[in-house]
Amino acid sequence: MARPPKWRHVEFIPDITYFKPAGVPLRQLDEVVLTVEELEALRLKDLEGLEQEPCAERMNISRPTFVRIINSARMKVAEALVKGKAIKIEGGTYQFVGPLKCWDCGNEWRQAQDETNKECPRCHSTKWGPKRRQWGRFRRHNWQQD
Repeated sequence: MARPPKWRHVEFIPDITYFKPAGVPLRQLDEVVLTVEELEALRLKDLEGLEQEPCAERMNISRPTFVRIINSARMKVAEALVKGKAIKIEGGTYQFVGPLKCWDCGNEWRQAQDETNKECPRCHSTKWGPKRRQWGRFRRHNWQQD
């Protein structure tokens, strides 16, 4: 009997889950299914530019498993682009993990959404919340104060 797959940690759940070639009716298209963890692997490696080991650590999997997931994802995306297929994002074996930050000590950590730990692992403060992501080219503007 095979061992059940380990839950993969993902930090991004897409709002848009279907992509198709323009000008082709949906009923004429074949589709490839990209799992949520395959999308997460693409995001970490190709969009954030991380090396394989940090990607695997953030997804809570081994590096060889990460390589299998990223290769599968790239093959599916290439097939969809070259053969004109739609891409549907759904399913997988994943657990949403959000970045958190302690407002007292500044510690940052990741925690699964369903975990019930209610305090900072470093200072045990209960004053923490979701880490705000910095988007764009610059992190701060001249008019902001420390």
